[in-house]
Amino acid sequence: MKIAVAGTGYVGLSLATLLAQNNEVVALDIIPEKVKMVNKFVSPIQDEYIEKYFNEAANGERKLNLKATLDWEEAFRDADYVIIATPTDYDSDKHFFNTSSVEDIIEKVISLGNPKTTMVIKSTIPVGYVDAVRLKYNINNIFFSPEFLREGKALYDNLYPSRIIVGSYSEEAVRFAELLRDAALADNVQVLTMDSKEAEAVKLFANTYLALRVAYFNELDTYAKVKGINPKSIINGISLDPRIGTHYNNPSFGYGGYCLPKDTKQLLANYKGVPQDLIKAIVQANITRKQFIADEIIAENPKLIGIYRLTMKTDSDNFRDAAVHDIIKILIEKKKKVLIYEPTLKDKEFNGVEVTNDLKRFKNDCSIIVANRMMPEIEDVKEKIYTRDLFARD
Repeated sequence: MKIAVAGTGYVGLSLATLLAQNNEVVALDIIPEKVKMVNKFVSPIQDEYIEKYFNEAANGERKLNLKATLDWEEAFRDADYVIIATPTDYDSDKHFFNTSSVEDIIEKVISLGNPKTTMVIKSTIPVGYVDAVRLKYNINNIFFSPEFLREGKALYDNLYPSRIIVGSYSEEAVRFAELLRDAALADNVQVLTMDSKEAEAVKLFANTYLALRVAYFNELDTYAKVKGINPKSIINGISLDPRIGTHYNNPSFGYGGYCLPKDTKQLLANYKGVPQDLIKAIVQANITRKQFIADEIIAENPKLIGIYRLTMKTDSDNFRDAAVHDIIKILIEKKKKVLIYEPTLKDKEFNGVEVTNDLKRFKNDCSIIVANRMMPEIEDVKEKIYTRDLFARD
């Protein structure tokens, strides 16, 4: 089949790579440099398995029928499926979920007039969105299929999916699920078909539960820090209960990244008119945690505060909505001097704060180094490190 993928971020590029094993795939992006890189089988994002598959394809060791383009007509013309993996975001101030990038793709596909093209939304959307666009554009050839991917491990999570969900009972939706399952390496992957609203809700509730776990263990850590007791002992003690487990239990500066911040806020917005307390508390807990971390750092009265990495987590190059960004804002508002170490950033400033890629200077000049996650390259200045990373893992 010919499959077009709009967007080459974690979701789009991992899906494009997955499906290019068995199909003709054309990836669309608006950034020329990213298109050039994909066409040379050089990954524009940091992802171990995408990089592995691209290297093998470049060396002729793996067949990937994948090309990238800036031309949307070339991508969408005669496509059996158009996967929409463009960025969406929720503005909590305006109470508005910006889905304009999705609608732009829908309108382009409709303009080509191919009734055989089915659109699959992979971007995060509010509950009821598919029904709304079906009505708005008078179309039925569109459905939502939620993704459950980790940054830096997106292709791996597509190769070994926990489940495959499609928000439609149509033949096209079932066939799409089969395409994903056939390209995966895992055995006996469970496929669930359901109504579009149910599929949309699955994505938001799943990510909000993960955010809840992050917030829970962060608040446990805050309690232990204030009371002067060992949080690691408490976490080990409760996590050995198999009903609780050891996943998502390592304290951090707060949840962040592509999905959790916007999905929790979007779900909270979807609760309008519905009784709730917990969902609102999850969103507020993340704000409280970041303020607590900032206050802890300020209490040390450091001359120069070093921020070690802007990325969200280990093995990721994603800066988007990392918790440390809000901590930096609080520090700047309190007139504190801050220096950022971020080797992947070419700019000399980030939101008005100086950035350096000179690690030696960074470690020498900073009186305290704030690190969401400990890494071997800063172990030699451990006495300067402020972190809540108890288990040396994400």
